[in-house]
Amino acid sequence: MSALSALTGVAAKIDTVAAAAKSAVASVEEKAKRAKIADTAKSFESSFMSVMMQQMFEGVKAPEPFGGGQGEAMFKSVLTDAMSRQVTQAGGIGLASTIQREMLKLQGLKE
Repeated sequence: MSALSALTGVAAKIDTVAAAAKSAVASVEEKAKRAKIADTAKSFESSFMSVMMQQMFEGVKAPEPFGGGQGEAMFKSVLTDAMSRQVTQAGGIGLASTIQREMLKLQGLKE
């Protein structure tokens, strides 16, 4: 009987270790999912800011010696993209946090 008791004790320990490992894997997966959601929310905010800045600069004309021409027209979108990424990286306008909160809710995760 003592061999059976020992095996039962070992089986219980194995179950405990397996449950702890499963919990650790779930925790790592959840952290990865949260990080991906945060990156997606920031990316969306940056894209939104880029569109808004492009609209904002639509009618702005630079003086002739320092602007104008095809070069300015070609690189204006690059400039607005860079500015929007910097604004988002510096804290943004609060859109990313709202989007992140809603995405977490949709995934069934708590804040």
